[in-house]
Amino acid sequence: MSREGESTPGDDLVFKALASPMRRRMLDVLKAGTRTTGELCSAFPNVDRTTVLQHLRVLERAQLVEGRSRGRERLLTLAPVPIKRIYDRWISEYARAAVELLDALDQ
Repeated sequence: MSREGESTPGDDLVFKALASPMRRRMLDVLKAGTRTTGELCSAFPNVDRTTVLQHLRVLERAQLVEGRSRGRERLLTLAPVPIKRIYDRWISEYARAAVELLDALDQ
């Protein structure tokens, strides 16, 4: 368990995953709904399947995407909890500090 104000290894994996424009586009596709692996690959016609699957593994390691089997298909679903954790730990804190700074400048 990390102390307040410290990153966790999971946070580092999420930041690494979100650093790639391709992976962020993949998350956008999954945000619209569950997709099979084939459907996700088809959403990126200019990228070979192997590359999409490599990016998918990074997203799964960061627990941003969950996969489950249904027969011969693999269903992929967005897992928003890691993004919420990043928002709570990093973004909301900095947004609040920025608002407080702007309020102070107004006065």
